[in-house]
Amino acid sequence: MRKPRPRAKPLADFLDLCLGPSLARQGFATSDIIVAWPEIVGERLAAFTQPLKIEWKRKGPHADPDAKADPATLVVRTESAFALEMQHLAPIVIERVNTHYGWRCIGRLILKQGPVQRTEKIKRRPPSLSDDDRARIAAATRPIAEDGLRSALDRLGVAIVGDAPPRTKA
Repeated sequence: MRKPRPRAKPLADFLDLCLGPSLARQGFATSDIIVAWPEIVGERLAAFTQPLKIEWKRKGPHADPDAKADPATLVVRTESAFALEMQHLAPIVIERVNTHYGWRCIGRLILKQGPVQRTEKIKRRPPSLSDDDRARIAAATRPIAEDGLRSALDRLGVAIVGDAPPRTKA
């Protein structure tokens, strides 16, 4: 009897395990604010900003342990030309981060000017197809009446056939 093969896990599942201790020193409980920064603040703001750390207020020795935690300060690196606009957008960014977490965890934003690390998006070249392959894909999608679905299936067919290794006749 064959053993079931273990399922592959997404790399994102290991991100917190690997980077957790390093992120904890910067005040981040998890990596999600760094990973989800473009979704939280939008692509435009994410292009010119980068979260650096979250500074939590320290409780004194006589503080009530059951008291609700004070909101933290989010430190964000901003490119110098964009800093003034980011300063005006700070309340919106705070609101978006708090909405992402579902509670009022950030109460203040500090901007640090400096270069922002950008990740380059990899542009893939479209696969080259022979005329026979294009005709086969067009024939397979021709019976579909809805234009949007037909074009989506056409793109899928191009991606599948274009990435497949060449077939050899046996």
